[in-house]
This record gives sequence, C-alpha cells and structure tokens, in this order.
Amino acid sequence: MIPAQQVAQFQRAAPFWLSLLIVPLAILSATRGGIWVASLPLYAWGLFSFLDLLTGLYEENADPQTGDRDLFWYRLITLIWAPIQVCLLFGLLAYVPDADHLNRTEKITVFFGMGLVAGTTGIVYAHELMHQSNRLERWLGDILMASALYSHFRTEHLLVHHRYVGTPRDAVTARYNEGFHRYFARVLRDCPRSAFEAEAALLARKGRRWHDLSNPFWRYALLQAGFLGAALLIGGWPGLGFFLWQAFVAIWQLELVNYVEHYGLTRKHLGDGRYEHVQPRHSWNAAHRATNWLMINLQRHSDHHYKPARRFPLLQSYSTDEAPQLPFGYPVMGFVAMVPPLWRRRMNPRVRAWRRQFYPEIEDWTPYKLGTTPMPR
Repeated sequence: MIPAQQVAQFQRAAPFWLSLLIVPLAILSATRGGIWVASLPLYAWGLFSFLDLLTGLYEENADPQTGDRDLFWYRLITLIWAPIQVCLLFGLLAYVPDADHLNRTEKITVFFGMGLVAGTTGIVYAHELMHQSNRLERWLGDILMASALYSHFRTEHLLVHHRYVGTPRDAVTARYNEGFHRYFARVLRDCPRSAFEAEAALLARKGRRWHDLSNPFWRYALLQAGFLGAALLIGGWPGLGFFLWQAFVAIWQLELVNYVEHYGLTRKHLGDGRYEHVQPRHSWNAAHRATNWLMINLQRHSDHHYKPARRFPLLQSYSTDEAPQLPFGYPVMGFVAMVPPLWRRRMNPRVRAWRRQFYPEIEDWTPYKLGTTPMPR
C-alpha cells in the first residue's frame, strides 16, 4: 500500500499537475478541428484566469527548509514534462500538415496553441530546471528551450538578468512607459548578444577563448539544429514552418511574462556604478492561486530573485509592505500588456505609487525611466 504520507504529498502537489490536461486538448484540437483548435488558448489563458476569481489568493508559505525528498511529486511533473512536450510537438508535426479535415487557419491555430504550451508551460518548467544544480534537470531545461529556439535564454537569465535586474544592463527589465511591442523588439535584438558576451567573459576569466568547446552556445546550436532537422524530416517544409511558428509564439509568451515581471521597477543607483542589492520590491508579484498552479509559482517572483535555486513549492509570498502586487495574474496582465495605452493606464499609477512608497528620497526619476543611469560595475 502507498504510505499515507505519500498520498498527502501527492494531494498537495496535484493542482500543479493540471498542465497535463494540455495533452488531450492538443490532440483533440488536431483531430477534431473546428472550435477545438481554440481549446488550448482558452485553457491556458481563460480557464485559469477564471479560476483565479473563484479560488482567490494563496499567501501561505511552505517551510523553505523542506528537503527534496518531501518534494517528489512537485519535482516529478517538471522532470517528465520535456519528453511529453517533445512527443506532443513531433506528433503534431507528423499529423497536422497532411490532415485534410483541417483548413490552413485551423492548422495555424493548432500550432499557435502548441506555442502557448511551449511558452506558458514548457519554458516556465525549463526556468525551474535551469536553476537547479542537478545535471539531468539542467539538460531537460536545455531541451525545452531548444524546442523554442531560444536556448541562449539560460545564459542570459542566469548570468545577466539575475545579476543586473533593475539596472540598464538588464535588457529584460522593461522601462517605464516602454510599450511591450517596442520592448519585444529590443530584447530579441539585445539578449542573444548579451548572453554570448557573458559566456565569453566567463571563459576569458578561465583563460579560454570564446570558441572553447565548453562554451554552452555549441550545445545550444546543436540542440536547436537537431529540432529544426527533425521538424523538416517529420513534417516536410510545412512542418518546418509550423515549428518556427510555434517557437515564435513560445518566445512571445516568455517575453510577455518577462515584461510584466519587472516593468518600471529599478534598483537605486548608489553612485560610481554601484546599485543597491536586489530586494523583494524589485519584482511584481501575484498571489492568485490558480495561475500560480499553471505557472508553478513563478508569480512569487520576488522570492525567486532572493533565492534563485529555491524549488517552486517553497517560494515565499510577500506582503504589500515588502513587494509590489499585481491586480491580476500574469496571463491577464499579459493580455493587458498587448495594448500599451491600456497597460500604461493600469500600471503607471502603480509604478509611481511604488516610487513614493520605497524611494521617497529620489526626486528626479528621468534617468531611471530612460535607462541612462550608469552601467553597473
């Protein structure tokens, strides 16, 4: 018999396994067509945001000292997701291009949904995995990122974003008044170069050149080339096009979340290129229960920056006295961000209130808004 303790642990972790319902929905969207092709967007964006209204906020905190042994069911969903997503992706690439019952719009919508799966679930799980020291977990994270052709994100996130968040060196920190579409073009341009330079600098400190085989960009390139080749082999040229489309949608989803997480929040410049340490106040948080199930507590973002390697069930919630809070979960806020005037109307007053609350001594915010404060040392 299964010990009662294991049953209790699974019951607590079970809501985070709701992502598995994506699989049958993706299969139904491809095999049935029609209204079913909208099932994945409605599930990922609509259902969980509606459930937020029903389930409310969840602000309780687990014991952060809980060991991995007691987190088995939480970790398992992140460990099995990479093979599930890869099989689902290649299965759709084998089936959809020649599916006569689907018209062109339906096929494009099916892979739009697949992109949402890769971005809302796959990349979020990859983010969890890449922060761990376990080699298997990091490889699984690399596989998920390669399936979206965005492998450099691991380097950019670990070596640049976490170190320089809230400063002009971090491209991912969205500036005050910067609309999402302008932000998106900027990060697509700047982040790959920033990531490559970070790895090259790390190798230089070890006395190695950028082209040393230990540079993870070689691994990134091989994994991405493998996915592109497999997509072409399995689905032909239409399959390759669908693969590129779902990758773009996944990247868009990732950067939409990145935009929301730090919009307008900056660290105080202390002079001579020195900035204050990262604090809970430098991330937007959302304590909404259901969307935290979907995004495995990513919305407890302040604590993630405080303890990057802390596993998702142990991330801590913060009060409004310590960290800024969003009115809705990340999916709704992402939808709002797609309409910059609406976003500014909703968020700019919150940013100004954040400044008054945490930095009443700063009188001129112009350099922070424009990103012209000195580059951090």
